[in-house]
Amino acid sequence: MKALVLTEYKHFEVQDVPKPTIYPDEVLVRVKAVGICGSDVHGMDGSSGRRIPPLVMGHEASGIIAEVGEDVTDWHVGDRVTFDSTVYSLDDWYSRRGMYNLSDGREVLGVSTPEFKRQGAFAEYVAVPQHILYRVPDNVSFTQAALVEPVAVALHALSLTPMQVNDSAVVVGAGMIGLFVIQALKIAGCGKIIALDLDNDRLALAQKLGADVVMNPNETDVAAEVKALTSGRGADVAFEVVGIGSTVNMAIDCVRKGATITLVGNLTPRAEVPLQAIVTRQLRLQGSCAINGEYEAALSLISSGKIDVEAILSAEVPLDEGASWFQRLYDKEKGLIKVVLTP
Repeated sequence: MKALVLTEYKHFEVQDVPKPTIYPDEVLVRVKAVGICGSDVHGMDGSSGRRIPPLVMGHEASGIIAEVGEDVTDWHVGDRVTFDSTVYSLDDWYSRRGMYNLSDGREVLGVSTPEFKRQGAFAEYVAVPQHILYRVPDNVSFTQAALVEPVAVALHALSLTPMQVNDSAVVVGAGMIGLFVIQALKIAGCGKIIALDLDNDRLALAQKLGADVVMNPNETDVAAEVKALTSGRGADVAFEVVGIGSTVNMAIDCVRKGATITLVGNLTPRAEVPLQAIVTRQLRLQGSCAINGEYEAALSLISSGKIDVEAILSAEVPLDEGASWFQRLYDKEKGLIKVVLTP
């Protein structure tokens, strides 16, 4: 089969590689659409330590079942499916307690670390276990279904965050996940959504998708403005969707005492935070890891039109052109948010 292979850091080749062999509880999916994730772009240069070449990356995908293992039940050749990015064991201690995203020994499709290597979906076929499959509604296209994973990431972040109807929220970062967080907040009844980003085009899109107020930190004192919009207190909750120290601290500066800051971005392994401010203002900082059962909700919201995934789609191109689009994303070409490849 044809696959886009990261042969060495910053270098891709379209190669002919063996088609995956499935285990009895797995299915072989003929990939129809697969998104380039920001973590793939950051991983291609080796900086994340989670894309060790040679590797077929790609974990946001959809397709058609081409083959089923002998132990597979309820799934058939021809079924339209998408699948979780996390491969986990059903009998893990965390999985049994409803936290499969934290399970020991979990693997992520298209990721390679010193601990594991799992080939991904930048290929004509990918093998996945049956328990991470989800049916794609008839009115949802393969391209839309390939964007279910980042929608589910946003929904998981919201599920962890204590909020009441009409609360105010700050979203730091109006990239793909941030834009889905904004849409999810609107659905959840958030009273005031404030989006922060350095890119004014992305802020305009954030406003179109549900943000009530948008701000560029290079152009305004965002902490002061947020407080002015929230009776001088600060926002009730914040979502940090970038993952660097300055934006984490920006989120902390924008919330009220007793607030929760949910950390979704993880570009850098470490961030310095104002410990005394966190303690004396009784702030809660929490991480949000991947997805934990939000796929069905994400598919339903896309199917109903309540979440617009195509608004963030920048291009849909053949797998053969993947290397050049990776480079364009890596170079932070203006206007690019999401690229979907079609094997």
